[in-house]
Amino acid sequence: MITLTPQGLRFRRRNLPCSIGRGGVTADKREGDGATPAGTLRIAELWYRPDRLPAPAPWARPIGPGDLWCDDSAHPAYNHHARAPFAASHEKLRRADPLYDIILTTDWNWPLALPGRGSAIFLHQWRRPGFSTAGCIAMSRRDLLWLAANAPPGTAVFIPSSVPKYLRVRGGAPETRV
Repeated sequence: MITLTPQGLRFRRRNLPCSIGRGGVTADKREGDGATPAGTLRIAELWYRPDRLPAPAPWARPIGPGDLWCDDSAHPAYNHHARAPFAASHEKLRRADPLYDIILTTDWNWPLALPGRGSAIFLHQWRRPGFSTAGCIAMSRRDLLWLAANAPPGTAVFIPSSVPKYLRVRGGAPETRV
């Protein structure tokens, strides 16, 4: 099990410094609140940019130019992968920046999405240490690659409601062993 602690994500005796949503951790997740949902999520899928890096694990899916993620709570594809052209509100998975070069999707509000409960709770690369997300968990590319190679589908990610709102990053090094 991966556990969010004040030191970052703890998995297999490693602490992976990370950032969480700008709204902190919440037990009442809503679309657009900027919070990271409390509870136990499970890793569902692994996506990667094949034009930027090799597959981080055998089960990884390539991100192509038309890959999107629907965040329109009124649409039947809400909180699911979609393909362009797609008129409903969405996020592009193939971004100009490296944030989504590797994405571990979670089962938060998936596969049976309830409208307004939040979408796209991913583990992805951070913009920079300490920079909050819109609700995802972000970390260094190096740590994300390690996690993608070592946390198969179904791995639990426990996010306690007691994590302080100010948690942005702990541990100065990209990876600390304990």
